Amino acid sequence: MTDDRNLSPEVRASALLPSLTTEEKAQQITGVMPIGLVGVNGLIEAQAQQRLGLGIGHVAPLGMLGHKTPLQLAKAVNEIQRFLVTRTRLGIPAIFHVEALNGVVAAGLTSFPTGIGLAATWNPDGVEEMAGVLGRQARATGHTYVLSPVMDVARDARWGRVHETYGEDPYLVSAMSVAFVRGMQGDDLREAVIATGKHFLGYGVTEGGQNMARTMAGPRELYEVYARPFEAAIKIAGLRGIMNSYSTVDGVPVGASRELLTTLLRERLGFTGTVVSDYDTVGHLHRRLNVASDAAGAGRLALAAGLDVELPVAVGYGATLAREVERGAVPTEQLDQAAWRVLRDKFALGLFDRPYADEDPVVIQTVAREGLELSHRLARQSVTLLANDGGVLPLSRDVRRIAVIGPHADSPALAFPAYTYPGALQMVDAMRSGASAALPGTEHFVSEVPDEAIQQIMDELAEPLGIPIDDYVRKYYGARSLAEAVRSACPGAEVTVSAGCGVADDEPADIPAAVESARGADVVILALGGRAGWFIPHRTEGEGSDTADIALPARQVELVRAVVASGARCVGVVNSGRPMALADVVDLLPAIVYGYYGGQHAATALAEVLFGVVSPGGKLPVSIPRHSGQVPVHAGQPTGSGYRRTDQDFHSGYLDLPSTPLFAFGHGLTYTTFDYSDLVVDPAEVDGEGTVTVTFTVRNTGGRAGDEVAQVYLADQATGVTRPAQELVGFTRLTLSPGAASTVEVSLPMSQLGYVGLDGRFGLEPGPVGVLVGSASDDVRLRGEFEVVGDTTVLEGRRSYLSHVTVRRASLASVTSLGR
Repeated sequence: MTDDRNLSPEVRASALLPSLTTEEKAQQITGVMPIGLVGVNGLIEAQAQQRLGLGIGHVAPLGMLGHKTPLQLAKAVNEIQRFLVTRTRLGIPAIFHVEALNGVVAAGLTSFPTGIGLAATWNPDGVEEMAGVLGRQARATGHTYVLSPVMDVARDARWGRVHETYGEDPYLVSAMSVAFVRGMQGDDLREAVIATGKHFLGYGVTEGGQNMARTMAGPRELYEVYARPFEAAIKIAGLRGIMNSYSTVDGVPVGASRELLTTLLRERLGFTGTVVSDYDTVGHLHRRLNVASDAAGAGRLALAAGLDVELPVAVGYGATLAREVERGAVPTEQLDQAAWRVLRDKFALGLFDRPYADEDPVVIQTVAREGLELSHRLARQSVTLLANDGGVLPLSRDVRRIAVIGPHADSPALAFPAYTYPGALQMVDAMRSGASAALPGTEHFVSEVPDEAIQQIMDELAEPLGIPIDDYVRKYYGARSLAEAVRSACPGAEVTVSAGCGVADDEPADIPAAVESARGADVVILALGGRAGWFIPHRTEGEGSDTADIALPARQVELVRAVVASGARCVGVVNSGRPMALADVVDLLPAIVYGYYGGQHAATALAEVLFGVVSPGGKLPVSIPRHSGQVPVHAGQPTGSGYRRTDQDFHSGYLDLPSTPLFAFGHGLTYTTFDYSDLVVDPAEVDGEGTVTVTFTVRNTGGRAGDEVAQVYLADQATGVTRPAQELVGFTRLTLSPGAASTVEVSLPMSQLGYVGLDGRFGLEPGPVGVLVGSASDDVRLRGEFEVVGDTTVLEGRRSYLSHVTVRRASLASVTSLGR
């Protein structure tokens, strides 16, 4: 029965499960680190027998710690897989998982803008297309399970992992998450890969903005805001994988919380897939959080909570869990349920029928080269113009002398943060030199690796670690620094470069040299920002790299002041993965461009915007605070809180600065102008089961083509519970030629407006609802209203997530999309 391909994965898994011993089942719900399995002469037989002899559920990424070509990576995966299929008792293949947030983390594959940069495009269709590329590249190298995307709603700029997310708004995060999952999982998992939504739940709203700290949100907010992207991806895109958060919620670690992993996730959100642990979660339960006395106790807690698979290796699962089952401390049913889900996934992925990756070099190289133009396009679309006083931008391409000054002036590697392969290389280099600790969950594995495997890795890394990382990304990704991109955009100009200072305040600086470089320049481009990385020196953000102060580093502020004081005409470019408070420089720079971390085409895209090759069209997916003391500040703050105060509120802000953000969510300028008109809200009255359509026209009234992201917000109130003063409910990115116009129709089911009432049920009360249409959350051009009538509508289990948007251009056929 298990060989019958006409049967469902569920039936085949049920048929196979009884054949497994308790020990084999326990191995199916954990993983193994591949480091140590492959040496200079291929598979290390003794290691394979010891670590894979009873089979294994998952194998951790094989391409992160070496420098294999895509073909070499596929062959290495196949070698391990072949051992499992031909040398173990039942021949059960493994799932090889990999990180692929904005590129499969392995050498030789396409890199895209990081998550927050993708969110700045407000282009879910582009994200879906990107995820399709990543899925094909993962599958081509033998990886069928991707530990992406990050679905955390990020509202605290102190948290170092904001750059991995899609921003602060649950609607925008939902739209991007659904798009990613659709692209990654495709229509047939036998040709695609499983996506994993992470980190469930509330990981981005922690005490003090610190990584792994306790979540600071109650059950109402957790469901309405933070669970929404996960639920949307489950219900709309069929999300198959979930990864837990490291945080604690209401005192209980998520990895041990049955309330979250079973009651909420499975029973309320309807998830039927597999829950995998974030690395070393089970170990954290007894070593870091002290909620279990030993590894066995941690494994019991996690499995009972609903955590199906322990990654990356067995601490409380595997042999430890098998012993607990044998002595009756763990119900056999719990082990069987988790093991069945893993087997089901393997059947669904087609691994029993086609366990090996294709080793045809032409096929693999063709797939490896996919997405280059798309990566460039998304990098362009992400670039966000924050300020342009006096129309300083775009710069003339005929300018004769240009100075590019700042820590981001001549370092293309800064565009590759953590969760990219160059980011992994920098981590390995820092670990090798003793400048950094290891990735959490991997610290205690290196001592177990045989010398032959270490030699294999070091042989592979000799060349990439033997050259500076900036030269590496130039050679292998074709990446440019901003200075190099400026030279290409203005081939007739004399371009001088000076760092002036490092990214961090503790790096060497030579500000006088930078000032000298600025003298005589027709324009100075100040290249500023942060450094995101995996536990590397001088970083300003990244996993486990949170900061209490989110301002532009003081040495960079000093650089800006000195260069501006020289009398040079300056514009600023800021590259940062999280909101960076810019109050110290915003009044000094007439024009500021926000660039995020754009990957291999980052600098080219920035130069194209600076010199008007394209008009900027990115919009902020986050609010940029004025000061660290405002954090968290976001557009979805409820009435009576944050900067969402009414005239009846005696508190209107801080004593020392306004409570509003410096730049609001959705903000982004362009080189043309857009007019909004002809708002129609129909019908004027609707019951809680109905739908309202918001129609309006956007016209390009400027002199050049450009992109506009039209945004629709609603303002609703409820009895006894506060609601967001303004809530994003729809958007669309438009490309319009001068004088051209588009009519936009946003269809809003009332089930999208639901909330958790005083009685704990999800529903919608009657009453007036304000409609706000505009270019940003603080740039509302049109206002309207409709009335919800009738009785309160209970919507439990019938929540909707994304509106339907239809765009009609100049009487041409309409283009319709979901949630855009």
